[in-house]
Amino acid sequence: MIAAHHHVGLKSNFPSNSLNVSTENYGLLTDLYQLTMGACYVNEGCDRQRASFELFVRRLPQGFGYLIAMGLAQAVEYLQNLHFTPEQIAALQATEIFAKADRRFWDLLRNFQFEGDLWAVPEGTAMFANEPFLRIEAPLWQAQLVETYLLNTINYQTLIATKAARLRDVAGDRITLLEFGTRRAFSPQASLWAARAALAAGMNATSNVLAALKLGRKPSGTMAHALVMALSATQGSEAQAFSAFHQVFPNSHLLIDTFDTIAAARDLAEKIKSGEMQVQGVRIDSGDLAAVSQEIRAILPDVAIFASGDIDEAEIVRLKELGAPIDGYGIGTKLVTGAPVNGVYKLVEIDNIPVSKKSSGKQSIAGRKQIWRSFEQGIITGDRLTHTSAFPTSPEQPLLELVIHNGELLKPLDRLEAIAQRTRDSVQSLPQAVRHITNPETIPTMVDMK
Repeated sequence: MIAAHHHVGLKSNFPSNSLNVSTENYGLLTDLYQLTMGACYVNEGCDRQRASFELFVRRLPQGFGYLIAMGLAQAVEYLQNLHFTPEQIAALQATEIFAKADRRFWDLLRNFQFEGDLWAVPEGTAMFANEPFLRIEAPLWQAQLVETYLLNTINYQTLIATKAARLRDVAGDRITLLEFGTRRAFSPQASLWAARAALAAGMNATSNVLAALKLGRKPSGTMAHALVMALSATQGSEAQAFSAFHQVFPNSHLLIDTFDTIAAARDLAEKIKSGEMQVQGVRIDSGDLAAVSQEIRAILPDVAIFASGDIDEAEIVRLKELGAPIDGYGIGTKLVTGAPVNGVYKLVEIDNIPVSKKSSGKQSIAGRKQIWRSFEQGIITGDRLTHTSAFPTSPEQPLLELVIHNGELLKPLDRLEAIAQRTRDSVQSLPQAVRHITNPETIPTMVDMK
């Protein structure tokens, strides 16, 4: 069904100026074809047949040797709260798209409660092409309905987590990494998921206040050029602007590159020497970061230097190679945007019958799968993809775990700290060639579905 129904004159049952997402909207936050397929399944009497769908990527994004699985917590929260209100059902009926749908379809929506199983790899696990991040086993119409939301949260958070893991890998454990991406994320909702994924992949803090407080973290940030310009103009000098901010926030880093970076550093050095100020750190956001940071270090030897401004993994590598004495980075645009993780969600089994897609370049592997991972001295040596009925060959480790059974969550989800540790361990278990930032190798997965 491909049609452009422009200005059809439907009366909305929802506030026209509100597109914010809440749990009340989960039922309708899907692509139309998930619902039309559901109605068709009902008409054909196959809506209750047991179906298995798996979420995976066919190819890694260009320049990536691995992905870090992320977004499971939001997938679980969605499955546990997905429902349809009477108003939403009425709104769907008013579209007249479902005029020929069986009445039982509306009963299914009215009484919806996810009753299937969710298998997934733990968040923070390194993943490769064709390996299932998760599998839904549920009545066909339910397993179909959840595709859109699951792809959205897993794809986006996996992208952010992978970038954050790469940043941590090149920066090392000593360097502070802050997530500054809220203004560049693809939506306010995405900014919250980006902050979570970044923290869960090992970044130290986020500037997003809502995300930080919801996640039980303290938000972190510095100051903006606007404050320096405003207070300089009204109070007479940049130095007075620094003093004013420092009075209220004595532990915050001062942004010193609004006018003349080196002059500002020298002025702060005088204040530190006289005992007027005790500066914890400074931030630079422009110019030749390697050269400027070295000059600042000579002037302020005991003050932490923080850098921001379109920083990514390659830039951190470059700055380290140039000997830049930078103690921390604020990462925004290059973390929360970029080429997507192109995960797909495909039917692999229906009524115990393995099925696969045969389209050129878009093939899928039939059957419910388990991923078996092998290690040698703590380094991954390979993955094997088998049917769920297969047995391991010692000492392989299975990656997919049962998270939800018959709609019930089996155990509490991992805390961010545990996920961050798993992410770091996962990256450090990869062969060095897979961890390269430019032209990385990857680990091919052996398919053994006999």
